Amino acid sequence: MSRAFEAPAGAFPLTITAADDDIDANGHVNNVVYLRWAQDIAIAHWEANTSAEERAPWTWVARRHEIDYRRELLPGETATVLTWVGELKGPRFERYVRINGPDGEMCAQSRTDWALVNIETRRPARVPDWMVERFTL
Repeated sequence: MSRAFEAPAGAFPLTITAADDDIDANGHVNNVVYLRWAQDIAIAHWEANTSAEERAPWTWVARRHEIDYRRELLPGETATVLTWVGELKGPRFERYVRINGPDGEMCAQSRTDWALVNIETRRPARVPDWMVERFTL
């Protein structure tokens, strides 16, 4: 298991409560739900920091997900989900997500490699400077 990610000051937060549909046969949040939450917060972060006009020419696609699971999140528990971006590599950004339980302990964390795609050309595009400035801490 990798070391726990420490969210930097200014990480983007989202609060999510585990719904009945999120719970699997083992009685806790299913592993696929954590991945969905990682995508949900990535989208929320993107939308909170850009206008519809700025987003219009672009889309993001996931190239790789890595997830570590540490402790179960139980029905009805509220999670604090935090995200921030890491290293920029041409058209790609690393995005980190940490999901903490109500006790502040990490339940899961992920690192995703996202690629920026120009919607018109359907090709990867170098991340513009304004995006780098807006999303890096």
